[in-house]
Amino acid sequence: MAKINPYIHFNGNAEAAFLFYQSVFGGEFTVLSRFKDIASEENPIADHETHKIMHIALPIGDSNLLMGSDVPEVLGQVNENENRSKIMISAASKEEAYHIFNGLSAGGTVEVPMDESPWGTLFGMFRDQFGIEWMIDFNPEQVV
Repeated sequence: MAKINPYIHFNGNAEAAFLFYQSVFGGEFTVLSRFKDIASEENPIADHETHKIMHIALPIGDSNLLMGSDVPEVLGQVNENENRSKIMISAASKEEAYHIFNGLSAGGTVEVPMDESPWGTLFGMFRDQFGIEWMIDFNPEQVV
């Protein structure tokens, strides 16, 4: 079966965002490359962007990756508020759902507090401090 791995973009703060995500999910980055790693005469990188993240990957659970990068200024700015796409996390337990919700929503804006949903799951929704939107769900009848 194919896997779905979210890929998110940032305006120069991908490293801070992924260190924050790592503090909630744990694990080690499987990839962390910077724009300086691809700099050459044919592909010059502005000095002030060499330290930015070209690609980063953080394993989540047994088979998922959260991936991302900074967007070089030459490609414009990412507008985190124009897109209503969300990353959905299906937790393996009620405790895990609260841990992820409380961890990722710290410093962000909660849109729907964690609570029992009308469809029978524990559910919450928020925008994190980096502008990324998340939904956290725990369905006791479908333990991951």
